[in-house]
Amino acid sequence: MLFSEIVNKLGDAAKVHSLTTNPGLDPDITGVAAIDEAGRGEISYIEGSKFAAMVNSTAASALILPADEQLQSLATQRGIVWLATPEPRLVFAKAIALFYQPYRPSPEIHPSAVIHPTAKVGSDVYIGPHVVVQQNVEIGDGAIIHPNVVIYPEAKIGDRTTLHSNCTIHERSRIGADCVVHSGAVIGAEGFGFVPTRTGWLKMEQSGYTVLEDGVEVGCNSAIDRPAVGETRVGSNTKIDNLVQIGHGCQIGSGCVIAGQAGMAGGVKVGNRVTLAGQTGIANQVKIGDGAIASAQTGIHSDVAPGEIVSGSPAIPYKLYLKIAAIHNRLPEIYQVVKQVQRQFALKKD
Repeated sequence: MLFSEIVNKLGDAAKVHSLTTNPGLDPDITGVAAIDEAGRGEISYIEGSKFAAMVNSTAASALILPADEQLQSLATQRGIVWLATPEPRLVFAKAIALFYQPYRPSPEIHPSAVIHPTAKVGSDVYIGPHVVVQQNVEIGDGAIIHPNVVIYPEAKIGDRTTLHSNCTIHERSRIGADCVVHSGAVIGAEGFGFVPTRTGWLKMEQSGYTVLEDGVEVGCNSAIDRPAVGETRVGSNTKIDNLVQIGHGCQIGSGCVIAGQAGMAGGVKVGNRVTLAGQTGIANQVKIGDGAIASAQTGIHSDVAPGEIVSGSPAIPYKLYLKIAAIHNRLPEIYQVVKQVQRQFALKKD
């Protein structure tokens, strides 16, 4: 695909501010790559001036650059064609889609699939080998159910949703349109509900529902539990990484990002556009406001205000965390100073 064709296909999405001034250069682009790995015929990107050295060393034939005249001049001097945009990473993501599309099987129902007679299956659906679809399940138009998926009774799967191999959808779960559930994920399994008694733990039956709204993606081996009553809900277009635990009765807003190994106890309420970095842990019944951010390994035990950035365990404001971290690195030095002062003023005998 010629570079000029790529620019045309990206169209308004590229928000191109300017284009290479190298006359007559319109290389054939055959793929995409990271800038330090790209070779001839490949397109890559950088996001800012701190990567200027990579422009000087890359073997890429084309670059997606920020609106930085110095970077653009460097690329031009090296004979690399480029386009400039305020959002290079976003445009690069769109460029990848020009060269790669995920595997999408043609509609069919494999003869080894077990589908209960009461199940309702929409049009243009793919159901792979050894899938089990139990009674009163509803599967929307254009859905893709990869091999070995198990869908328990009365679950509903929305239009164009993809369930990858070996995921499990438990009873009465509701999954919206255009969702993706990756391999090994479990949606709607029993929440961890036990009541202490004098003789041990009484199991509280989990009779509620798990709901994924439209456009939700759930990573491999993640679990989203159903509650004893009511529902666990994940809002539209929220993206959940691998190995994430979402406890019973949690309410997660729209447009959130939850990274790997994050976990939340029951009844947590997360607002819209919240970012939870890897290994974030949230205690029972905590509320996280809209637009809040938790950095990696944050332990959240109390409510977080909208827009607040928190770090550490227990969580504290991010700016305070940075100050504490800086002091922490100097503790050996500070300790020696304290010992010297104690000796000097005879405050403490060695």
